[in-house]
Amino acid sequence: MKNRASTSAATLRKVTTAAAIGNFVEWFDFAVYGFLATLIAQQFFSASQPHAALLQTFAVFAVAFALRPLGGIVCGMLGDKLGRKRILSLTVLLMAAATTVIGLLPTYQSIGLWAPILLTLTRCLQGFSAGGEYAGACAYVMEHAPNHKRAWYGSFITVSTFTAFACAAVLTYALDAVLSVEQMSLWGWRIPFLIAAPLGLVGVYLRLRMEETPAFRATLSENHSAPHSPLAETVRHQGGNILRLGAFISLTALSFYMFNTYFSTYLQLEGHFSRTQSLLVSTLALLFAAALCPLAGALCDRIGRRKTIRLTGCWVIFTVYPAYWLANSGHLGAAIFGVLLLATGAVLSGVVTAALLSEVFPTRARYTASAITYNLAYTLFGGTAPLVATWLISLTGSSLAPAFYLILVALLAMSGGMALPETSRISLQDEPDVQEKLRHRGRASVN
Repeated sequence: MKNRASTSAATLRKVTTAAAIGNFVEWFDFAVYGFLATLIAQQFFSASQPHAALLQTFAVFAVAFALRPLGGIVCGMLGDKLGRKRILSLTVLLMAAATTVIGLLPTYQSIGLWAPILLTLTRCLQGFSAGGEYAGACAYVMEHAPNHKRAWYGSFITVSTFTAFACAAVLTYALDAVLSVEQMSLWGWRIPFLIAAPLGLVGVYLRLRMEETPAFRATLSENHSAPHSPLAETVRHQGGNILRLGAFISLTALSFYMFNTYFSTYLQLEGHFSRTQSLLVSTLALLFAAALCPLAGALCDRIGRRKTIRLTGCWVIFTVYPAYWLANSGHLGAAIFGVLLLATGAVLSGVVTAALLSEVFPTRARYTASAITYNLAYTLFGGTAPLVATWLISLTGSSLAPAFYLILVALLAMSGGMALPETSRISLQDEPDVQEKLRHRGRASVN
């Protein structure tokens, strides 16, 4: 089945580029915090207990995720009511502003307990902004893309996310290489945060120039008075799909942040690599992941969503233990190979998630429902990933404990994901019968 109004190749390139660049800006700002976690611990918490300071730093990382569901609900409802482009412009502006403020905050040595309090507040604003970003960017691209290539086009949103983390890692690596330890501690750590200001202006400019999606315009023209689904109605009618898809996205969230944010710290603390070496390993893996995304997207379009879900779960279950074991070996080559195993699982889950976020929900509730699903999963499993991993190692005394945690979540994800119907070829503009098609396909998949 084809879209009612096909989108030209030139428009698709423009749409994908604008969404991806804005998403890059958003996640570059968010990534910087993770890569500078050990330095932030020194700047914003008491230096008397370094391990406790690191735990507190990751706790602030997790607290920011508590605002993501709220950001997803607010931005999602506004996005379903007012359109995708306006809200996506707002999210990138909020993220850039909050990140810039972090770069200007005084340290614990200057203002004591006010330092971690202000850091937490600005991280909460980052979390609110991030809550409205990814699901909206995916919906924007998917609602333009042809039915048979949605995962491929959506993969470039995932590319921009991995590239943003890679650029954050490269910048941190360069600063570590150029500046002394004292310079990095005094002022060098602020530079990546302050870069957010010009990047944010670029993102806002590009987002404001975007066009509204065909699916949203079609829904708006069909129902002028209430094109969006109220929150209570969305939760009532989409609750089952929110739970099933959320179970799968738990793996996407955990694998993403274990790989992108926590692994650099893990290499330093458990693999005994230097900051420079760990950042090098992370950067290579992130670039590998970005290059792999379009291939994963093409595969997902070819074999369908359910087979990709099954492949993702099996890959994580069978590779995560060897990946952590290799990273813990102390050998650089082994660590690189181990992190590439993790990267592959994160790419597969991320690409199929980008497609499912838009395909599972109807247009009038798509932004809201997908943002709620995505952000609840990321709050519970993504934001807590570094904290839980550090706590598990401390509790068990085993540096491989995070691997078993990831395996358990992969089993949960497969149970939820395989309960979803196959959605790879449905039209996102065929309203209001999308849900009936999903129910029919769901019965067929069970039978």
